[in-house]
Amino acid sequence: MMILSVITSCGSGTTITSPKTGETQSIFILHTNDIHGNYMPFKTTLGSATSQTGDPERDTLITFEREAEIGGFAVLATAVKELRNAKGDGNVLLLDAGDTFSDDLLGNLTEGEAVITMMKQLGYDYLSLGNHDFDYGRERTEELMKIAGFPFGAANITDIRTGKSIFNNPYLIREIGGTRIGILSLAYHNTNLTGNIDNMGDLKFRRGNEVIREYLPELKEKADIIVLLSHQGTAIDRLTAEEFSDIDLIIGGHSHDLISKPEKINNTYIVQALSDAAALGEVELQIRNNQLAGVKAQHHLLWVSDYKKDPEMESLIENLRAPHKDYLEEKIATATEVIDRQYKSESPFEKLVGNLLREEYDANISFLPGVGYGVSLLGEITPENLYRLFPHPPKVATLILTGEQVKATLEQTATNQRPGDKYEVVGGLLQSSGVSYSLDYTKPAGSRISNVKVNREELELKKDYKIVTHTGMLKGLHRYNELGNGKNTEKMEIQLNEFTLEKFRALGRITSPKNMGEVKIIKD
Repeated sequence: MMILSVITSCGSGTTITSPKTGETQSIFILHTNDIHGNYMPFKTTLGSATSQTGDPERDTLITFEREAEIGGFAVLATAVKELRNAKGDGNVLLLDAGDTFSDDLLGNLTEGEAVITMMKQLGYDYLSLGNHDFDYGRERTEELMKIAGFPFGAANITDIRTGKSIFNNPYLIREIGGTRIGILSLAYHNTNLTGNIDNMGDLKFRRGNEVIREYLPELKEKADIIVLLSHQGTAIDRLTAEEFSDIDLIIGGHSHDLISKPEKINNTYIVQALSDAAALGEVELQIRNNQLAGVKAQHHLLWVSDYKKDPEMESLIENLRAPHKDYLEEKIATATEVIDRQYKSESPFEKLVGNLLREEYDANISFLPGVGYGVSLLGEITPENLYRLFPHPPKVATLILTGEQVKATLEQTATNQRPGDKYEVVGGLLQSSGVSYSLDYTKPAGSRISNVKVNREELELKKDYKIVTHTGMLKGLHRYNELGNGKNTEKMEIQLNEFTLEKFRALGRITSPKNMGEVKIIKD
């Protein structure tokens, strides 16, 4: 178990003059990942506060040690400025490993411009594109890069129209004190399975290791130190480190891990800084004779009580929120107990919404995707915090599946989590309501699901079942192709987030669902 705690800044100012032969030079990299549009502080709970804390199915259990406000760009700005002042502004790089500017209501209202404007003010140097950085379409992402004034890149995304990497920014070279730092960016290779495929028609996604082989000789000529800015997840970063010993440092994203002590595999160090702007990662590269002599790393958890909010960033945030403030902060309902979202296990939030969907549309089963962003609900519910859980615009849909198709869909979620090839992992556990089953990861793919019951009755393979889901699931999201093959499909006019908001408003008082435990997981 990893317990989150405060690690305060340390160190003193450094110069950026070239060191003498044999002297050690320190270069600092500050990094964030998986901000998911969360520019405001949020309140932690002792069990969990984000979609990937407190999840029993994670490889590493992460919990918070106290209930308090954490994160937000006003606090992040203070932390960055303090570290730049301590280390020497020209001696510090600020990087982001993707999934950055969407998944938030203000992000939707400004199509990502709000967070990008904050990042511009903070002076980021480079962003590696995540799978959610195409939520507003490829053209909008390019517009946001121009607004940002710093490059976005992903060496493993090819623009089919040009044959080059997207935005032609596969890597960044920065020289600091005579040492050349080369930063290669990689996106999530399964991006086309995790978002709206209509936004990605001109893009080709490749596995990162294929692309590293192509770029590494070029980078070794142009750079003394090679950094990988990766939105592939820690499991893939570890495989990368095993395969490519010439990479000095991997700054990770996608899996929302807090790697507080850098992992070292062969010659490569791996770090990652949680998610939701709750932490700022700091890496000290110790350079001797233009070669890496050592790495130190730590994380600064951005507890609001430990930092003064940066007044310039506060003013910017206030101005960006002002036109939408009444809508963002409208009280919709009250959560009288903590309602979490979980990713790799049953999620109380999706269970609750699934129950409401089944009741409204007289369905046997609700299926919703397992997604890895969002924060817990407790106390006042507003459009702003609700849309952190359902930021996207797919509409409610119903369809008919046979029992055989239902079972195949459940087998697919098991395969998604344990496919054998780690590059094929995609999404979280399929979130369901109305169907109970056992998932046994010790068994081979295709035969992991058993004891399936629908509303306490044994699943009949030839029987028809009414399913309620959303329209994104009809397009092969997370490889759930059976949903697209259903019959009598009906697409409603209401978006899933609008449906949820209105149901919560009508209920007023929101409590945890009573049917948790429908899924029994046997670990491998």
